[in-house]
Amino acid sequence: MEPLYDVIVVGAGNGGLVAAGTTQKNGYKTLLLEKHNLPGGCATSFKRGRFEFEPSLHELSGIGIPGHRDYVYDILQDIGADVDWRYEKNMFRAIVTGPNGYDVTVKSGINEFCKSIDDAVPGCKRKIKKLFNIAKHNAKAQAYITKKRGNPNKLVMFFRYGTFLRAASHSVEELEIALGIPEKARNIVNTYWGYLGVPTDELNAMHYLNMLRGYVEYGAAMPAKRSHEISEAIIKTFQKNGGEVWYNSKVTGFLTDDKGRVNGVEVNGQKIYAKEVISNIIPNNVFNMMDQSKVPAVDLKLANSRDFGISVCTIYLGLDCTREELGIEDYTTFIMNNPNPRVQHDTNGIYIVNCLNTVIPESSPDGTCTLFFTILCYGKDLPKDLTPETYKNFKNEIADKYISEYEKLTKKDIRSHIEEISIATPVTFAHYLDTPDGTIYGYRLSDWDCLMARVAHENQEYTIPGLSFVGGHHIRGDGYCSAYFTGSFVGNRVVRKLNAQK
Repeated sequence: MEPLYDVIVVGAGNGGLVAAGTTQKNGYKTLLLEKHNLPGGCATSFKRGRFEFEPSLHELSGIGIPGHRDYVYDILQDIGADVDWRYEKNMFRAIVTGPNGYDVTVKSGINEFCKSIDDAVPGCKRKIKKLFNIAKHNAKAQAYITKKRGNPNKLVMFFRYGTFLRAASHSVEELEIALGIPEKARNIVNTYWGYLGVPTDELNAMHYLNMLRGYVEYGAAMPAKRSHEISEAIIKTFQKNGGEVWYNSKVTGFLTDDKGRVNGVEVNGQKIYAKEVISNIIPNNVFNMMDQSKVPAVDLKLANSRDFGISVCTIYLGLDCTREELGIEDYTTFIMNNPNPRVQHDTNGIYIVNCLNTVIPESSPDGTCTLFFTILCYGKDLPKDLTPETYKNFKNEIADKYISEYEKLTKKDIRSHIEEISIATPVTFAHYLDTPDGTIYGYRLSDWDCLMARVAHENQEYTIPGLSFVGGHHIRGDGYCSAYFTGSFVGNRVVRKLNAQK
């Protein structure tokens, strides 16, 4: 069958959007298919009453600031997506309850960050700075590897990037202990582990340092009109360049030719063919939509050996008073039941509270503000006896627990000011994203399946000709920045492949 398109992209999540924008900008006729009536996946917004809520984005690293732009900004600019960025200078407030607890506010900028940690743990500043020296070295090594398209000169790596080679196979905790960083300082530095969904005694050191440096060096950024602004900006330039998008179009099958090459999809009861197919859908689901005899055993084995990543429960609050009236000064507050990330992970003992009005004052109507609670959990942690009839009570109990604890810790009256409330759980995300267990983090970045291992073996990840994957289940795991990176990385690779066929 003659292909109607050069590229079909399945799913208009962050990775799919950038992949589609990349292939279309390079002159390849691209069809983008999305099962919902809006683009973006998690990068969207929703309204309750007079409030418009951000459903998932906490803050973006990789944007940089005017004069010092970073890679995510460059990716979006490269495909022509313009976004009104706002910036947050304080990184976070970390509140740990119970024995050995603390309440620390950490500022951005490497010197200010190190000073904030040193104020809480005197004498550690020099050791924390060593982390950032390694992070900068790591960035140079990765840039060299990327330039060589994953095939760097071994002697160059050994003599010029030896520190990278020594550190890349270790966990965050192992590296920090080797540098002599005290335990309390480690715990504060590692507060962001939840953004990657893996505790720091297991999380790859280079992966965490990449993210940490991105936040610390230039601070975090937020789109002025929620993350939906990013999705709309990408769609706008995609269509301007001639791209075609079908909404309300759920793909129900991935088609293959006699040789096992993916050559199209089934959608809306029809078969559409293309030279290349890019999926923003997790491989497990894709393989279930294919002729099973055409899925290589090695691909099935890899997908089935991986654990699904973390999910969340979220509470969205629209309040009838301002953040100033409540005395809220911090955009991001992490609240934890124990200083140690492993204990936080194993007990679901960490949640994040964001007040968008501290960064974007006009993000809610005059005289109001919003709060956004994110509680890390796994879909498998849901009550085994949960039924549709008891689900509402389950959500209400979550909201009651965390609002009450936040009020007690901060001595702020939240409950009496609630005008609108919406609650989501892994059930919500499983329904909206079609992901197993409602995971928002693709596959868990475990010790054997870490970033470094995925990067080193990326060309062996999934081997079906004509099919590529982007998004949170690809090499970098989830997170907005990682999804944008994979969309650009895979989109450009497909462009090179199609160029070679001319």
